[in-house]
Amino acid sequence: MKKQILLILIPFLLLSGFASNQLALRHDVALSFDAEHIAYDVVGKGETALIFIHGWSCDGRYWQNQLSVFAKEYQVITVDLAGHGHSSFDRSEFSMLSFAQDVKAIIEKENIDKAILIGHSMGGGVIAEAARLMPKRVVGIIGVDTLQNVAEQYPQSAIDEMVQPFEADFKQATQHFVSSMFPQGADQQLVNWVKEDMSSAPKKIALNAFRNYLGQYVSGEAAVVFKKITVPVVSINGRLWPTAAEENRKHIKNYQLFYIEGTGHFPMLEKPEEFNVLLKKAVNAILQ
Repeated sequence: MKKQILLILIPFLLLSGFASNQLALRHDVALSFDAEHIAYDVVGKGETALIFIHGWSCDGRYWQNQLSVFAKEYQVITVDLAGHGHSSFDRSEFSMLSFAQDVKAIIEKENIDKAILIGHSMGGGVIAEAARLMPKRVVGIIGVDTLQNVAEQYPQSAIDEMVQPFEADFKQATQHFVSSMFPQGADQQLVNWVKEDMSSAPKKIALNAFRNYLGQYVSGEAAVVFKKITVPVVSINGRLWPTAAEENRKHIKNYQLFYIEGTGHFPMLEKPEEFNVLLKKAVNAILQ
């Protein structure tokens, strides 16, 4: 029912918003490596494509405040990764590499030669894999409240302990998790929306993606993936969790960090105007 309502309402709401700016929004689907159908939206034109990748148990709607702003200069694409939003969900393993293949499928379908990938949270792992996968097409990546310390490693037992509450009661654990990612005084309507949305994700898919994402910090792959990435990497991070910039620079060849103040884990929703200013700065730093 949730998907049916969204299928009806979201295109109407988005198109209504874009009509006043004379920007045409196009909905499309790409076929990923394993025949998963990957839904995405395209708006704007430009030599450079900005491709927005959502985080865990989210979807392309989380970038709603960026579309009209950046579509004035760039081709802007928002993605629903496999198992999320309006994309199909028949995949057995929802790994960062498989998600990167979803991005690759869209880039190839749209014949994009110059892309900047923007990934929130888990999306940071996805865009790193995608940059390694497509070194000639990806000219830079921007992580949003992610990549706090790519060298950090955890024992598998710590990951199992983190996941256990979600296995026991997914909805309650997810809502508690989301609440902890907003600062005191955050817009309660926004907090409630994110809590309800993320806790409504399919449990099996969400847990699989969660384990795959955290697993990078068990195997060390979170840092290893950057060995073959030479394009600029920019982080736009809040202060909710500390960012080890100097540690990142030991593993990332070209790294910059911008802080956004007074937000939690969702700066693009919490303070969109301030976030958009920093995102423009990050894009310009990559293209200069």
